[in-house]
Amino acid sequence: MKRIFVIFFFLICCGAIAFGQGNDLQLARQYSANGEPQKALDIYQKLYKQDNDAYFIYYLNGLLSLKKFDEAESVSKKMLRKHPTEYQYSIWLGRVYTQKGDTDKANAIYDDLIKNLPPDAGAITNLATQFYQAENVDYAIKIFLQGRKLLHNDNLYAFELINLYRFKRDKAALTEEYLSFLPTNPAFITQAENTLSSVYEGEDDYNMLKVALFKRIQKDPQQIVYINLLTWQFLQQKEFDQALDQALALSRRQNDDGNSIFELCQTLISNEAYDAAIRGYQYIISKGRDNPLYIPAKIEQINTKNLLVTAGKYTQADLLGLEKDYLDLIGEFGKNSNTAFAMQKLANLEAFKLHKLDDAQKLLEETIKIPGLRANLLNSCKLDLGDVYLMNKQQWEATLQYSQVETAYPNTSIGQDAKFRNAKLAYYTGDLDFAKRELDVLKAATSQLIANDALNLSLLITDNLFADTSGNALKMYARADLQIFAEQPEKAVTILDSIDVKYPGNNLSDDILMAKARILIQQKNFNDAVAPLKKIVDEHPNNLWADDAVFMLGDLYENHLNNKEQAKSFYQKVITDYPGSLWINEARKRFRLLRGDKPDAS
Repeated sequence: MKRIFVIFFFLICCGAIAFGQGNDLQLARQYSANGEPQKALDIYQKLYKQDNDAYFIYYLNGLLSLKKFDEAESVSKKMLRKHPTEYQYSIWLGRVYTQKGDTDKANAIYDDLIKNLPPDAGAITNLATQFYQAENVDYAIKIFLQGRKLLHNDNLYAFELINLYRFKRDKAALTEEYLSFLPTNPAFITQAENTLSSVYEGEDDYNMLKVALFKRIQKDPQQIVYINLLTWQFLQQKEFDQALDQALALSRRQNDDGNSIFELCQTLISNEAYDAAIRGYQYIISKGRDNPLYIPAKIEQINTKNLLVTAGKYTQADLLGLEKDYLDLIGEFGKNSNTAFAMQKLANLEAFKLHKLDDAQKLLEETIKIPGLRANLLNSCKLDLGDVYLMNKQQWEATLQYSQVETAYPNTSIGQDAKFRNAKLAYYTGDLDFAKRELDVLKAATSQLIANDALNLSLLITDNLFADTSGNALKMYARADLQIFAEQPEKAVTILDSIDVKYPGNNLSDDILMAKARILIQQKNFNDAVAPLKKIVDEHPNNLWADDAVFMLGDLYENHLNNKEQAKSFYQKVITDYPGSLWINEARKRFRLLRGDKPDAS
């Protein structure tokens, strides 16, 4: 019984001591946080004397923070004598020498550890980890490299070295490590691309990768992962033709169906490299009609030609040539679910560019009757048919198409799109009260784009009906807006110029300026579009379109007028002058990129 009491008493005492030490440690940390390092050190010293092993690190860091290097060296040597086989005390002694300025002594200790490193994977990892924890990345790397030699395996510790090189931002070493790692681990190529893009900072870095890849390909021309990485490198440098050339060479070597080329063409299109994409699709088409990608490639090639033509200034002959390409495709393969997408594209070309509304209407009416059409394509064609009916002065048929989609898909993106088109139809045709009711509902749409457009149009109606309850000037403006939608700029400008004549003193001056700017942008007259947008900013800084005009100016200067500094200034103006703007997040993102901030690594 007496013995049990003694043990119980001993445990209570130990617990009390541990509790007291915990309180002391917390107090010392508080002193450090409050800028009183000497008081903290006094407590650490007391704790160290009670338990060397548990409180050595705290005491040592306290000594180093006060630059008491001799004492730090003394306690480190004491612990090393006490634990001669534990690497951490050698590393801490080296750290003391480093902070003291005696790097030769520190390196001598570290080099000795490397020299005496055993050929044991666990010991190698343990030592490298301790160097990393001591914030000595260079020697952690040296340990892993020495470990490869000792264990006679150059593929060991690849993940560890990749992470260390990335942490150190040693781009050359990271590049070489990945190039050695990927041939036996090709599934990690996407990870490699993401990592390299997060570390690389410009053209010189990508050129370094290109040179390294060419050397590797020269030694091992059959290594597919190098070709794929080289293709990616050319894409990052926007050398799109060279990227396609590499991918084509690989596809020919493998004699595949061209699926990788088809996917690459999608990337090329997203980068507006239309000529290269057209060439890529032609390669797939040249494989013949038996190739499963023959029809998709033909359709996408014509669609890409469409983008190429309409992205710049085009002639009537260009448009007619495109129309013939679509008609030839449909003539070759018939009107069916495989060509329905091409039929839709042709109808849009005829409706908005060639203004053949009857031909476009007939084609879309045929398209929506094709059996087995995918639901999303069917609904998209119905909405397009509604647009054509609207432009062809068949408003009842237009609202019927929109309403079918809205009713079938309520509270979805496509249903809200249909509802928005119905609201715009009412606006175009002068039913402003109904249009506003529908728009007010859509201000809460899940699609941010629809919600923003609905809000702007609702405000336009509200502002102008407040100034003119009859809404006559606004109805005339809406007719011009419909002509802009139909891509009939001359008709739109004629109506816009007549508003002030017919309704002097109206409240639409900034709206008319915005409409004219949109027409000029639609016509690719980017330089001329600057003037009306600047006039909105200067003369109507508090009106509906002010923040839109500022953002549009930034976009014009960034993407069309090649003046990044001007673009940056307008994005900055959105941020500072219009903090409640719907464009604020996009303006902030673009401003940071133009300023040179790196995007967040994924």
